[in-house]
Amino acid sequence: MKQQHKNIEIEFRARFGKGKYKSLKRFLNTHARKLGRDGKDVFFFMFPNKLLKVVNNVSRKTAKISLKLNKIGKGSDFEEIEVPINQRDFEKTAQMFLTMFGVKNSMRSFQRRHNYLYKGVEIALKWSAVWGYHMELEVVVNDKERQSLAERKIREVANKLGVKIMTDGELKKFTREAEKKYKISKKQKS
Repeated sequence: MKQQHKNIEIEFRARFGKGKYKSLKRFLNTHARKLGRDGKDVFFFMFPNKLLKVVNNVSRKTAKISLKLNKIGKGSDFEEIEVPINQRDFEKTAQMFLTMFGVKNSMRSFQRRHNYLYKGVEIALKWSAVWGYHMELEVVVNDKERQSLAERKIREVANKLGVKIMTDGELKKFTREAEKKYKISKKQKS
């Protein structure tokens, strides 16, 4: 098998209130390159050390299966394997995984997103019922040796924007509570 080019997302998250969300949106609309709306309907399948997602990008009319080889709260690096699927197969694909893995460790969430590029950092300004108002700050590298430089760049941008990056401990606690609260029930499977 041919060695594939690695995409390692160096990613941090910050949560905040609606007022901060609005001021960040105004600032980014003025000072960042707009990458567009990015609303997504997502099924999440949580494993102890991985995260599998089936994603319907409603805004861009695309869909994919995505496997993150790390879990939120276990560092900032997320190697990701993505497989595009036909958007009309989104529900069927999610149902297949629900059948395989059950609903016990599954969630479904709709995310309103606006994407930007600011000072070399991709920013997804988001709202979802699970996370509330929040952002992801990300730099993609193809070599783990570039991780510390990417982390430094992200932290500089977060400081400039006046947002507090969540620690691994905060992320673990938040995601543990969110997974309990928003798990798919047998009635909501799709």
